[in-house]
Amino acid sequence: MVKVPRIKLGSQGFEVSAQGLGCMGMTAGYGPTKPEADMINLVHHAADAGVTLLDTSDVYGPEVNEILLGKAMKGEVRAKVQLATKFGIVYENEAYGARGDPEYVRAACEASLKRLDIDCIDIYYQHRIDSRVPIEITMGEMKKLVEEGKIKYVGLSEASASTIRRAHAVHPITAVQLEWSLWSRDVEDEIIPTCRELGIGIVAYSPLGRGFLSMGPKMTESLAEDDFRASLPRFQAENLEHNRVLYEQVSAIAENKGCTTAQLALAWVHHQGNDVVPIPGTTRIENLEANIKALFVKLTPDDMAALESVASVDAAKGGRYMDGMPTHLTSDTPPLSSWKP
Repeated sequence: MVKVPRIKLGSQGFEVSAQGLGCMGMTAGYGPTKPEADMINLVHHAADAGVTLLDTSDVYGPEVNEILLGKAMKGEVRAKVQLATKFGIVYENEAYGARGDPEYVRAACEASLKRLDIDCIDIYYQHRIDSRVPIEITMGEMKKLVEEGKIKYVGLSEASASTIRRAHAVHPITAVQLEWSLWSRDVEDEIIPTCRELGIGIVAYSPLGRGFLSMGPKMTESLAEDDFRASLPRFQAENLEHNRVLYEQVSAIAENKGCTTAQLALAWVHHQGNDVVPIPGTTRIENLEANIKALFVKLTPDDMAALESVASVDAAKGGRYMDGMPTHLTSDTPPLSSWKP
């Protein structure tokens, strides 16, 4: 079995596998919950292969994904992996929102530690930024959690460049998690350069376009009723035909390269720099092994130029999320001086 290399993520000494494992689909979002024993076996297989960065959140399930990983990490596995979880997404009044007030941050961390059955979270992300709470207030509480030994490293997800700067001034941010792939490139203008200026690692979620860069439009034909991708703009009929062309063009390049479309898409993310860790999700061991092989697909400057010509920043049609979902576009927070507990 080929071992996954390790890299330094951020500037605080956090060392992880160069490719992680997104665990959401094991219990949430992408159809029915998968058999627990199979998912635990998958996590163990990933750890044995050197995929050490496991990514979850309290909102996946909700909560059951953390419970699953807690079971999977029992025994010697815990020493092999780094566990990333998140807080901050709330679902209230039939709408998604975010919370970042200190009381919520602490309560969420304590609850995650209990579900995961661990003493310390390796990296704890604010999943979505609460635009009502100055980021300094949220970060102040996360800093306390670090000082208390409940979390080792701090991360942000879907944060704007200005929010990242303000947060980093309170406590060093080790990683920013963001959607980055051949069809999601809006972060390249401001957010990626800001992370690199500050020495912050980049964790790319949905590097396979939520499966679109693996299977293309045919993936939409078998989505379960509770698969949230069915409601995303990019998978709607008016956009799907446009995005089909993007998939077919990337597939043609992959065929010439002698790899799968998914491996080419993952390799493109890996080639963005040694500060980038993609976390493709899967529920199948064979897909996990295929994803690992993407680490060894070498792209030439001509290959990168060919991909750039078909997958430009605005190549995909349709929004990443449905209306109302908090993203980095809505993540700026009020000034600290405005805070009234």
